[in-house]
Amino acid sequence: MTRGPAKPGTVYLVGAGPGDPDLLTLRAARLIASADAIVYDNLVSPAILDKASPSAQKIYAGKRRGDHALPQEELNLLLVELAKSGKSVLRLKGGDPYTFGRGGEEVETLADHGVPFEVVPGVTAAAGVASYAGIPLTHRNYSQACVFVTGHLKDGSMDLDWGGLARRRQTVVIYMGLHGLPTLCAKLVEYGLPPDWPAAIVQQGTTPQQRTVTGTLTTLPELAVAAGLHAPTLIIVGEVVRLHDKLAWFEDVQTA
Repeated sequence: MTRGPAKPGTVYLVGAGPGDPDLLTLRAARLIASADAIVYDNLVSPAILDKASPSAQKIYAGKRRGDHALPQEELNLLLVELAKSGKSVLRLKGGDPYTFGRGGEEVETLADHGVPFEVVPGVTAAAGVASYAGIPLTHRNYSQACVFVTGHLKDGSMDLDWGGLARRRQTVVIYMGLHGLPTLCAKLVEYGLPPDWPAAIVQQGTTPQQRTVTGTLTTLPELAVAAGLHAPTLIIVGEVVRLHDKLAWFEDVQTA
């Protein structure tokens, strides 16, 4: 059964995927086209916003390092206010809303205020960006586990479970880790991974601006600086990175 368009007074927490509009789910595309108000973040591409109705109210609520358009608490209450005014509200987030997207915090507020909501999952950055970069997250010969972590905590620190991350036979995917890349690489070596352990960083994955830099835990920080990379980026650590040169299909399509 196909569910209908967005309903007035309801908030839809929707994953927009990692950037390529072709990676939107059918449900996400339908809701974008029918919403009265769209509250979107800085990871949502213009091509995705173009799918909205011309009459839809669009509110930017993006977050970059040190630059938040709206504090999280105010954003949560904005969603409540818009819904209670009778609008169908789309909260559009890059990737998947429940994977480092603060989606859980936002729907908690909606639930506390009695606002009906629906969560529409999206292709998370880890899956989408890794696929387009030619780096399988798991592989029988290299990695039997995959761990997602965020590169900075709520207080801005990078206090991670280094012992749990610095393990062989697994892939570690780091969201929002560009600023802390030197610390990240140094800590993984300190806690037991070899200095020449493969690592990659991907900028604006799945979009025409995608750039992939591969190296090791020793070389990647300097390589990222030399390449002039900027957010948004995704960092992938593990032996699966060795497959990038062989499996990087998207970069071949871009240059064809």
